[in-house]
Amino acid sequence: MRIGILGSGQIGATLARLLTAAGHEVTLANRRGPASLTGLTAELGDRARAGTVAEACAFGDPLVIAAVPFGAYPSLPPDALAGKVVVDTTNYFPGRDGVHAGLEADRTTSSELIAAHLPSSRVVKAVNTLNYQYLLDLGRPGAPHEERVALFVAGDDPEANGLVARLLDELGFAPVDTGPLATGGRRQQPGTPVFNRPLRPGQVSPAP
Repeated sequence: MRIGILGSGQIGATLARLLTAAGHEVTLANRRGPASLTGLTAELGDRARAGTVAEACAFGDPLVIAAVPFGAYPSLPPDALAGKVVVDTTNYFPGRDGVHAGLEADRTTSSELIAAHLPSSRVVKAVNTLNYQYLLDLGRPGAPHEERVALFVAGDDPEANGLVARLLDELGFAPVDTGPLATGGRRQQPGTPVFNRPLRPGQVSPAP
C-alpha cells in the first residue's frame, strides 16, 4: 500500500518504520520540509521518501496518517485529503494544544473536530493509545489474535475502519472496534482504562 504520513515525530517515525518493514511504501512530510527528513528516510530505505505535505497527501492511496499534535489539526489540508482515509493518531492535551471549550465540556471529541475539518475524508481514530516504544516492541505478526496487544479503531465508515484494522493486524496487533467516532473516540482518550496500557483483546469489551 502507498501511505502518506503527516508528521515525523515519535509516532510518525515509528509507524514509518513498522510500515516499511511490512513492505509498504511511505512518503513522510512535516512542517520543516523534506530536507529535514533525509536522515530518517535514508535509515528506512528504498520504501520511504520525503515530500511536502501536498506530496504526502497525494501519495497516500487510499490512506494518509495524521501524526501531528492535536493542536496542529487546522493545518491538515481538507482539499488534499478529500476522498482519503485519514488515520487520526492525535490526543488532546490542553497544556500543549491549548484549551478547547467543547472538549473540556465533553460536548465533542478531538476526532469529531478533525472529521468536521476534513468533511470529504473518512476519519478513523487509531494508533493513539500506546506510546511509540510499545508500538515498536509489541507487534507480533503471525501470533494468534488473542495473544497480541490490542489497538483500537473508531470511525463512522465501516469500509475505512476495516482497512485500518487490516493494516494493524498486518503489523502484528489485534484491532478492536470501539464504535463510531463519538462514542468510540471517547473510549480511546487519555485517562481512559485503555490508554497506554498493553492489553490483550480479551481484556477489552467490544463496542456496544
